[in-house]
Amino acid sequence: MGVNRPAAPAAVLAVDAGNSKTDVALIAADGAVLAAGRSGGFQPPSDGVEAAVDVLGRAVAEAAEAAGLPPLRPGSPYAGQVAACLSNADFPVEERRLADAIGARGWGAATLVRNDTFAILRAGLPGAAAPRGVAVVCGAGINCVGMLPDGRTARFPAVGTISGDWGGGGGLAEEALWWAARAEDGRGGPTELAAALPARFGLGSMGELIEALHLGSLGRRRLHELVPVLFAVAAAGDPVASAIVERQADEVVALASVALGRLGLLAEEVPVLLGGSVLTAGHPQLNGRIVAGLAQRAPRARVSVVSAPPVLGAGLLGLDALGSPPGAHGKLRAHFG
Repeated sequence: MGVNRPAAPAAVLAVDAGNSKTDVALIAADGAVLAAGRSGGFQPPSDGVEAAVDVLGRAVAEAAEAAGLPPLRPGSPYAGQVAACLSNADFPVEERRLADAIGARGWGAATLVRNDTFAILRAGLPGAAAPRGVAVVCGAGINCVGMLPDGRTARFPAVGTISGDWGGGGGLAEEALWWAARAEDGRGGPTELAAALPARFGLGSMGELIEALHLGSLGRRRLHELVPVLFAVAAAGDPVASAIVERQADEVVALASVALGRLGLLAEEVPVLLGGSVLTAGHPQLNGRIVAGLAQRAPRARVSVVSAPPVLGAGLLGLDALGSPPGAHGKLRAHFG
């Protein structure tokens, strides 16, 4: 990424913070990217709000240094607008609390916080017009948002089983483990997952894998490595793995259809945007079933995968908040290609 060195602070400080990493970009008024920074995952439920915002701060400091900005001083923010799209900001009250915590750092004159799914929605919609469409993100977890130009939204709590969620990378790995464990000990039917999952870690049986996970010799953070294994076994024709993949597709269709229905868009031509590592991997069995399912529920929906980095969406939301001209949006989008 090329870096200019401005004499003045940026217009937008864009932040995209997921469970595994944080990306920030300092953006000039004309949409040029001045500098970028990266840090670790944003997890306020486990780390606490202030410690989680400290993680954002490391990425912000890296970008500010790369842009040649002077040290932060009270009343001299890095940017006119902070636009932060954050994982674990699932309720409006959480968005407000995080906006207060980020605003207190003085990085921007104004602070906007949205759930990170809004970054995918905004990144996938062209131009500078107000967003109109639905986005489903399936990465570590799963979530969906929809938005109309008048500001009305459709969203879900997306906090796991208690809010009715199923799937995402973590959920898929656990489901695959459940079926594989039962296949090996006889409580369930056969599946190639029983051999393929432990083999991913160089283990010879599900019993060994279960023990390693239980005793901590294999960290649960590595469970995401089982998701590609699940899809490979499904693609080879295993009925159990295929059923898991199909259920994930049906969940995506359900989320998108409900969001479209809440916004009165089921019968209209409207984009449905797919993002997150599970959906952007391009698994034909998964994505093909999603397209087919939506064709039945919302026949005029235009389904596409958003491959642009979510920090682009955060940046566009920041330019939206500033009322920036369309040229700035286009320049920012062109930077991320």
